[in-house]
Amino acid sequence: MAGRILIADDVTTNRIALNVKLSAAFYEVLQAGSGAEAIAMAGHERPDLILLALDLPDMNAIETCRRLRQNPKTADIPVLIISARSAREARIEALRAGAEDFLHKPVNEALLLARVRNILRTRDSDEELRMHDGMNREITGRELGFAEPAHSFSPPCDVVLIARKRETTRAWLDALGAYEKEGIGGQIKALGRSEALTVAESDPAPGIFVLEGGTGSSDDGLYLISELRSRARTRHAGIIVILPEEEPGREPAAAWGAKALDLGANEILFAGFDGEELALRLSRQIARKQQADRLRETLRNGLRLAVTDPLTGLHNRRFAMASLRRIASQARASGRPFALMLLDLDRFKQVNDRHGHGGGDIVLREVAARLRSEIRGADLLARIGGEEFLIVMPDTNINQARRAAERIRRRIIENPIRLPRSDSPLFVSLSIGVALGGGSEAAPGVEELIEQADRALYAAKSHGRNQVNISRSAA
Repeated sequence: MAGRILIADDVTTNRIALNVKLSAAFYEVLQAGSGAEAIAMAGHERPDLILLALDLPDMNAIETCRRLRQNPKTADIPVLIISARSAREARIEALRAGAEDFLHKPVNEALLLARVRNILRTRDSDEELRMHDGMNREITGRELGFAEPAHSFSPPCDVVLIARKRETTRAWLDALGAYEKEGIGGQIKALGRSEALTVAESDPAPGIFVLEGGTGSSDDGLYLISELRSRARTRHAGIIVILPEEEPGREPAAAWGAKALDLGANEILFAGFDGEELALRLSRQIARKQQADRLRETLRNGLRLAVTDPLTGLHNRRFAMASLRRIASQARASGRPFALMLLDLDRFKQVNDRHGHGGGDIVLREVAARLRSEIRGADLLARIGGEEFLIVMPDTNINQARRAAERIRRRIIENPIRLPRSDSPLFVSLSIGVALGGGSEAAPGVEELIEQADRALYAAKSHGRNQVNISRSAA
């Protein structure tokens, strides 16, 4: 099934009609005849979406929505209210109570299904981000002893109004009136369509776009939605589409709105809207975008930490091994060799014994920085142990690898490291074992290659340290 949807309506024929439409789209449908029954079923069945008729026998949909939001088990289930009445007060109350939208009958089937898809798609994205955030919080709490990571500051979110005519955006601003600053915070700018894609490339780009929707054969607005969703700076922006006021819920405006929702618009409303309603929708989209941006940043940080050595900032063993396998596979396919180096600081225990672990950390960071400066952009550098490093150089033969290893060895030994509270500079050295991989399908596998480099490293240590040793297989 595409999702589970709970319908709450005391009129059986209404439930049957919705059931037929939703079941034909492969949704699993649950039914309730009252607000209380809907609340109970929502807590027990955990549907993906709840469709509420405005007028229910025991309580209206707005009160039902409030009670759903008050229960932690159902607070995050999206609610869509459908009504035969389009009273302004009911729409505003529904949005304030936490409803995703308020549609009035007769509801265009294409628009209804597009809105359902849109809501469920947003819910899935939010849940995926929250899941990763929860995993990061758990890891942070368990490994670092924090209750939860601090949220970063959310910058103000700018809003851009885009229409064919300046008079239209001025009318929207007039409608917003006193509600302009309600939960918005950032600047509100009115632009023409020709300026829309230019501002989409600005840094930072606006967080919310309010676009004038077209009807019939007009597809420039649909093109603009598609372009905004395809660009990195505006991929996660909120998009609200305003459709013509005539015949709300019917063709051709509703069909255009359905296409807009499927292309990535977040919400639609019809011209002649109440300023408070637009303000509520804007503030909701801004809050969602800021929360999603924070969660994405948390996810990026978590992924970065998962593959990064926190002391040196180099890649860690996990990342290095995955990348090494990829490089080895590419080398076998291309027939070109690559070099693998294992590097180990000589007598590093003496550094820790004489200067403490703080001094040892300074040495590791400095060595890491020097190694980074000596390799190419395409090379792989990682810290894979306490004082052990790995370098992989694609498209490198044995002579090139030998020269690179000697250059790196000299860079470390010839430049002493200054430590705080130490009068004399500290000279450290590296021993390096080199092996050669790739070149043919018969080349050694990754594990064997690492063993060859490790034996070469051990030989370098055994013969006096501060030297490069090439694996016999490579030589």
